Amino acid sequence: MFLIFLGIIALIASFTVSKANPQFSHFNKYVRTVGVVLVLIGVMTACFVQIDAGYVGVKKLFGKIQPNVLYSGLHLINPLLEIEKMDIKTKNYTMSGVNDEGRKVGDDAMKVLTADGLEVIVDLSILYRVIPTSAPMLLAETGNDYEDKVVRPITRTRIRDNAVNHDAIALYSTKRNEFQQTIFETINQDFKKRGLLLEQLLVRNITLPQSVKSAIEQKINAEQEAQKMQFVLQKEKQEAERKRVEAQGIADYQRIINLSLTDKQLQYESIKAQLKLAESPNAKVLIMGNSRTPIIIDSK
Repeated sequence: MFLIFLGIIALIASFTVSKANPQFSHFNKYVRTVGVVLVLIGVMTACFVQIDAGYVGVKKLFGKIQPNVLYSGLHLINPLLEIEKMDIKTKNYTMSGVNDEGRKVGDDAMKVLTADGLEVIVDLSILYRVIPTSAPMLLAETGNDYEDKVVRPITRTRIRDNAVNHDAIALYSTKRNEFQQTIFETINQDFKKRGLLLEQLLVRNITLPQSVKSAIEQKINAEQEAQKMQFVLQKEKQEAERKRVEAQGIADYQRIINLSLTDKQLQYESIKAQLKLAESPNAKVLIMGNSRTPIIIDSK
C-alpha cells in the first residue's frame, strides 16, 4: 500500500507542476512514468499475501474484520485489505511457584482455599491454541492480548471455584485426578466461547500447609509401624504353628514306636548295641545283667 500511495503522490505532483510551470513538462513525463510504475508494483504486491505455517490471516477492510480467514500458503486478495496474522500453534501457559519458570516473573503459583478452610498452593500448566475459524471473533472481541485478558483470569477463577469442593488432603491424594478433570472441562467450555481450545491441563504440584504435612507424615509412620507389628505377629503365629506341628510329629513317632516294639525287637537292638561296643578299641569286658546274655570279653 505504501508504494501505491507513493506513486499516486508522484502522479499528482507531476500534474500540479506541469500546470504551474510548463517548461518542466519534459521532466514531468519521467515523474509520471515512475509514479505509474510505483502504483503497478504496489498493486501487485498488495494483491498477494503469504501466510506461514502455523498461522491464519484475518482480513480487515477499513477496520472491519471479515468472517473468513486465510490459511497457510500464497493468496490473491483485494489490495485494499489489511491482513492480520494470528498464531494458531499450541501454546503453553504455566503458573508456578518457582521463580522464572512460569509466564510471570517470580512466584505465580495459585493459593486456593479448600472445603476444610485450608490454603493450598497449586502449580499448573495449560496447553491451548486458537481455533482457526474463530480467529476473527477472538481478534474483534479480545485482540491479540487474549492471554492476559482470557487465558489467565479464566484459569485462575475456575481453579478457585472447584478447589472449594474438596478437602486439602483429598485434593492432594485421592481427588487429584477428579479435580484436574473437572477444571479441564469447565475451563475448556469458557475457552471455546472465546475462540480458544484447551488441549491439556496439567496440575504439576499441590503444596499443603506445613501442619497438614506433619499430620500426614505422622499418619504414614503410624501405618508403617502397624504394618510392621502385623508382620511380626504373623511371623510369631507361623513359628508357633511350626512348633505345634513338630511336637505333634514327635508324639506320633513315639506312639508308633511304642506300639511296634516287642521283647524280641528290644533284644535284637540290644545285641547290635553290644556288638558295636565290643568292636570299640576302648571296650575290654562287657558283663550283661541278663543271665541268658553271654559275657563278651575283648579278645585283645
